[in-house]
Parts: sequence; structure tokens; C-alpha cells
Amino acid sequence: MMVRGIRGATTVAGNESKAIMAATGELLQRLVEANDIQPDDIASVFVTMTPDLNATFPARAIRTMPGWEWVPLMCASEIAVPDALPRCIRLMILANTTRSPREIRHVYLGGARALRPDLAGEKALTPDGFSGKV
Repeated sequence: MMVRGIRGATTVAGNESKAIMAATGELLQRLVEANDIQPDDIASVFVTMTPDLNATFPARAIRTMPGWEWVPLMCASEIAVPDALPRCIRLMILANTTRSPREIRHVYLGGARALRPDLAGEKALTPDGFSGKV
């Protein structure tokens, strides 16, 4: 087994606690399912949000999920880069897995598909036309 980084991102419609919690929970669940990992496989999870999201800590969503009580979590605010994708939540899971880097399944949901269309499996533009990669 090796420790591998598993990336994911999603966007929310607005700066609301309920929306941030739901989006974070959905993204984590999709990453876990796509990579067949369990909380005991996780070394740590890093969560970042763009500066326009500050209604709640997204790690609260993870902490409330059964089995995730002891997983080390860290939240951070991203650098306010001009023209960056707005209202974006990103996760980086460090997990023990037998999968090779090429076998890891990264998950990009909603407008965040535009960040890595090569990994999201499709080219996407957000409603405001953002199509950059970060």
C-alpha cells in the first residue's frame, strides 16, 4: 500500500452553510465510492474554499459522517486570484491504497468540472464562462 493523493472539487450556488455542508458531503462520498476507500484508509483530508465562501467550515460536513470522527481534517481559504472559479470547494484526501496513480479516480462536480476537464471526463464551462485550469 502507498499513500496517494485523491483530488476533488465542486461548486455551490451561494454562500450558505447548508449548501456548503451538502456539497462537501456529496463530494467526499463520491471520492470515497470512486476509489473504494474507507475512513480507516485515510491519513488526512485537506479542504479549501474560495474566499467568497465563509458561512461555515466545510470540514463540519465530514466530521458528521459516521466513521469520520477521528480522521484529521484541515480547512483553509484559497488565495484570492483574479478571475478564479467562484464558490469552489476543493478536497485533497491522503489515503492508503493499492491503486496506482493512474488508477486513482479524481472527482470534479458542477462548475468545478472546468478546472480539470481531462479528469472530469468532459469539457465544461461554468455559467459565467470560466474554462481555466487550476
